[in-house]
Amino acid sequence: MTITIKQAIEQRISANMFDPAKTLTTAQIEELVTLATRAPTAFNFQNWKFIAVQSLAAKERLKAVAYGQQKIVDAAVTFIVCGKLEAHKGLANALKPSVASGLLEQSMADAWVQMAHDGHEGNPERQRDEAVRSASMGAMTLMLAAEGMGLVSGPMIGFDPAGVAKEFNLSANDIPAMIIAVGYSAPGNWPQKPRLPVKDVLTIV
Repeated sequence: MTITIKQAIEQRISANMFDPAKTLTTAQIEELVTLATRAPTAFNFQNWKFIAVQSLAAKERLKAVAYGQQKIVDAAVTFIVCGKLEAHKGLANALKPSVASGLLEQSMADAWVQMAHDGHEGNPERQRDEAVRSASMGAMTLMLAAEGMGLVSGPMIGFDPAGVAKEFNLSANDIPAMIIAVGYSAPGNWPQKPRLPVKDVLTIV
């Protein structure tokens, strides 16, 4: 059944209970990440990395550095979503397909590369902010993609970043921003929790 983006947003839950007997195919995992990478990034950096933790052994390794959260093991796949530092250094390559397709003139791509370099070179705080922003937008898009595929997801920030980096051979430029369990729902999940009234969070000027 096809659902609208509005329905996906309204019915999405943060799942804790997953059916451990149900798995996802490689094609399904690749589709989730393909859709996740449609999220926006500054300059079209695409400064993210997705690690699909699918084998039981790898899930147990991740669980050990994520405070023993069982959903990591029970979910069909648990993603480590990373943002990448020094994104400006890879921007010229990231923009090549846009130039080749005629979407961007080479002169514009060159200007973007220069602006990105000027804003990010020697600025570790901005690089980290950009890495976390990009990873977060990719993570949210992945969760909505999962909802649209009839799956549930559970985002987690409860993990040891240094432990995750060591266990999964992340580079110094890979910043693990979030872990997302994805799979099929099992009984016991809460519905989406009520949100604050819009009047409490919205200012129109």
